[in-house]
Amino acid sequence: MLEMTAAEAWAHLAQNPDAQLVDVRTRAEWHFVGITNLDDLDRQPILIEWVGADGTANPRFIEDLAAAVSTDTCVLMLGRSGVRSLAAGNAALAAGYKSVININDGFEGDLDAHQQRGHINGWRYSGLKWRQS
Repeated sequence: MLEMTAAEAWAHLAQNPDAQLVDVRTRAEWHFVGITNLDDLDRQPILIEWVGADGTANPRFIEDLAAAVSTDTCVLMLGRSGVRSLAAGNAALAAGYKSVININDGFEGDLDAHQQRGHINGWRYSGLKWRQS
């Protein structure tokens, strides 16, 4: 699976109007932390939990993904820091998706020396558009 940073993912989405961003974080993360804002690209992120807030796998993940995008669509998977999105991307590839990209620094990025996210890399750190509800 191809991997890229959040900044590279933004450029890829801008250059490929059929590509779709799939945010695999939890509903709580979407609500309390925020979501990507793709308005400038004239599309919205697809929100499908890979796991629930309790860590339980979403048994409908592939079914929900198939309802949102075809297997021919290039999908860019976004998680908090690139771990869940990698797992979700591998599941998508196994289900027949042909072009899957993992955003390896995620929405919040890696932990810094103080065990905090958002100070090293990630969607928000990169200055890309996002919003909170």
